[in-house]
Amino acid sequence: MNLLGASKRQSIEVLQQAWEAGLRIFAENRVQEAVTKIPQLPQEAEWHLIGPLQTNKATRAVELFDAIHSVDRLRIAEALQHQGERAERTIPCFLEVNLASEESKHGFDEDELIAALPRLGELTRIELLGLMAIPPRGPHPEAARPWFRRLARLRDRIAALPDGPAFRGLLSMGMSEDFEVAIEEGATHVRVGTALFGPRPPLTVS
Repeated sequence: MNLLGASKRQSIEVLQQAWEAGLRIFAENRVQEAVTKIPQLPQEAEWHLIGPLQTNKATRAVELFDAIHSVDRLRIAEALQHQGERAERTIPCFLEVNLASEESKHGFDEDELIAALPRLGELTRIELLGLMAIPPRGPHPEAARPWFRRLARLRDRIAALPDGPAFRGLLSMGMSEDFEVAIEEGATHVRVGTALFGPRPPLTVS
């Protein structure tokens, strides 16, 4: 299991302390924020993008991140393919699934994802690691369990396709409030912020 420190709006001092304590994978929501942080930590640190990616940020994302967890539509995958070709680099990616079809969240719906798989399989500069999802917010951690199981079933469905793309079948799921449940349901990557770093600092208005 891989622990990702969701470091949105955390200071570089806090991240350096986490590095010294043994954290090795940091996860950012925005490309712009990662640009300033990455040079300030040791080169051995891994950086994963977990927030939405716009096509016009694909070039920088390929340059900066070791993995991208938020490929939420085919157009983003194709943009990463294009930039991967230019950089001669294959980028590990998770496909984000909007399990509950929430308007406030990004991601493929399940049928849309299945339909996109043939095209995704043609993208030679994308390594399909697995699936990522953020369940609907519930009153307690157990409320997330059915959604984690649903993501695992979708993973198994994709893995069983006779002509499906190369697919490692990893699961990026679980955050501070429900990561223990996610691990019980097979998470390979959990994205934990508050439980590691404390409350996120407020936005500053310039």
